[in-house]
Amino acid sequence: MLALRKTLSDVDLNVSLFLENSDFQNARIIAGYWPMAGELDIRPLFQNLTDQGTQCALPVVVKKDMPLIFKSWKTGETLEQGPHGTQHPAKGEVVVPDLVLVPLLAFDEKGGRLGFGGGYYDRTLEKLTALRVGVAFDEQQLAKVPMGHYDQAMDWIVTPTRVIRCKD
Repeated sequence: MLALRKTLSDVDLNVSLFLENSDFQNARIIAGYWPMAGELDIRPLFQNLTDQGTQCALPVVVKKDMPLIFKSWKTGETLEQGPHGTQHPAKGEVVVPDLVLVPLLAFDEKGGRLGFGGGYYDRTLEKLTALRVGVAFDEQQLAKVPMGHYDQAMDWIVTPTRVIRCKD
């Protein structure tokens, strides 16, 4: 799936699909990610959200086997290198998001997801009440993603062509 995702990186997220979804419009703080390893680029969405006055944040890896924290961030603000090739705000207030955009390696319609395998998002989402929105290319969908006891499912999936409300 990682090799497949790297071949799809020239496709863009349809920002209006996200912005027009009424279930996402009440979020005051939206946490996303800085794209890496072929992840769907959400930076244009961040620009639109910032322009609309929505507070955005990026994840910070604090320590191995620990939940992520989120620091406020606006397009153009300085980022610094984090562990595992991540980028996070050099400065920024620690915030608790209402909605978390999660990069996916694979997904299914029930909200099952595969990430990189470090468990950072699973540990983080377990502690948050935020709306969970996975972000992936359409081609990353599988019929069923195996979910373990600690795996955290998505509430929604956003792809370049559609918004999927995950089924229970």
